[in-house]
Amino acid sequence: MLFSKYRAPVLPRRTGAYAPDELTGRCVLVQGPGALAEAVRAQGGLLVDRGPLDAVVLDTSGCDSVAALRVLYDALHPAVRLLGAGGRVLLLAAGVPPSPQAAACARAVEGFTRSLAKELGRRGATANCLYLEPGAALDAPLAFFCSERSAYVCGQALHWQAASATARPARRISVVTGAAGGIGAATVRRLAAEGDCVLCVDVPQADAALRALAAETSGEALPLDLTAPGAPAQLAQAVQRAGGADVLVHNAGITRDRSLGRMSAQEWDQVLDLNLRAILAIDAALDAAGALNAAAREICLASISGIAGNAGQANYAASKAGLVGYVAARGQQLAARGSTVNAVAPGFIETAMTHAIPFMVRTVGRRLNSLRQGGRPADVAEAIAFLARPEARGCNGQVLRVCGQSWLGA
Repeated sequence: MLFSKYRAPVLPRRTGAYAPDELTGRCVLVQGPGALAEAVRAQGGLLVDRGPLDAVVLDTSGCDSVAALRVLYDALHPAVRLLGAGGRVLLLAAGVPPSPQAAACARAVEGFTRSLAKELGRRGATANCLYLEPGAALDAPLAFFCSERSAYVCGQALHWQAASATARPARRISVVTGAAGGIGAATVRRLAAEGDCVLCVDVPQADAALRALAAETSGEALPLDLTAPGAPAQLAQAVQRAGGADVLVHNAGITRDRSLGRMSAQEWDQVLDLNLRAILAIDAALDAAGALNAAAREICLASISGIAGNAGQANYAASKAGLVGYVAARGQQLAARGSTVNAVAPGFIETAMTHAIPFMVRTVGRRLNSLRQGGRPADVAEAIAFLARPEARGCNGQVLRVCGQSWLGA
């Protein structure tokens, strides 16, 4: 057919709890030091030197000259042709470059990654980059970026720090706001699959759906308007009764889209109050009450609208950009106690909210990324579950986009 080459590729996905050998059965080509190969083998990956390939991992962290960058071509020119549909490429760059030349090489690797990702996207494959500090553990990022859990994460670059491992609590308590909606409900189910006891929070109007979700996942429902006076204190008390939060997911949010010239003051205030002010107030209340446990994982739902901007969403973009700045600063505060805070920035995700968008706008939105389709709430939930892992302490104060490598933004 004339337009067959523009069809969206099928994206293989994996769900359920993480396994110790997450890469079992996956054929992985590793080019780097022996420790890297051992890390892949420890995850169950099959080390191979010929195709077909499920994943390619290339360590470029030693590149310190333009000539050394030739490894990108020499290693990946043959490898990408052996990469199967839905395959993964993970490039490791220097997280602490020792010289300006090495810094230039590291950034060159990121640019290469983003371009390669746009070539691979047409067949449902992805490429991502990890800026790796010396001594950083790779078990968590390998399990995510080299598996089918990262189906809608493409062309992204994260900094991964060296950090001591933290043990998973025997009974992990997670808190998810906006839990009754598409992404919120998917996140509750995903964290429950990991064995978490989830406190599900949403507005009283969603009480029936909220309680049904809590019953389904053996969690607890808390109907609460987070913008109401006293709500942060009420939530902090509920978290304390549950034993403190090990995972906190700020998912609650709204849109009130309108061009700035037509936007009412009420529409501005409603979005900023829930999407940003409530999160700051909740965190302040939890901190004051000591309700965030040691080594907690906090995840805020940002948006690519807060990175690239979007016409008619000045209020929404401001609130989500505010979260990006917030996690960068708060991450430094939480690091001292072994905790982390990061943001997940979804792109076009198929939810009830996006289904209300006019058909043609919705169709264009689905296509404006390297994977040529919208994502699913489960894709965002997988990214949240990844950042919530005890093994993910190396990622702090950053933004992980779940957008299929949207053509908008960085």
